[in-house]
Amino acid sequence: MTITQHDKRTYAFQTLFAMSSNPETNAQEVFAHLLDNQTDVENEVPADIKELVEGVLTNRLAIDDLIGTHLKAGWSIARLNKADLAILRLAVYEMKYTETPAKIALNEALQLAKEFSDDKSRKFINAVLANFLA
Repeated sequence: MTITQHDKRTYAFQTLFAMSSNPETNAQEVFAHLLDNQTDVENEVPADIKELVEGVLTNRLAIDDLIGTHLKAGWSIARLNKADLAILRLAVYEMKYTETPAKIALNEALQLAKEFSDDKSRKFINAVLANFLA
């Protein structure tokens, strides 16, 4: 099974979204479901997916602070919908904590928004993440 970089981000997003929707969700169980419930999922889940999910979870507070500094007055992290927040967290993690070029992380975030959200959310995500390109 060939998994593209975009697929890896998609799996990471879906895992983060599931975990934000239900805090008792186990990442390994989500990975198993996403990867068609393979029996040996520990050996099948690419390390990059785990690294993305664990990286976002480990640095969530700092990432949320960074996102919060770029929200308009009156907006807070708590006010964002879960899908947009998961996309933003994943993109900011990649921009600030990995060697992924910021423009690639931004483009991938917009693609995720196109697939899992709506046009209004995509524009919002673009506006927030554009602040991280400078």
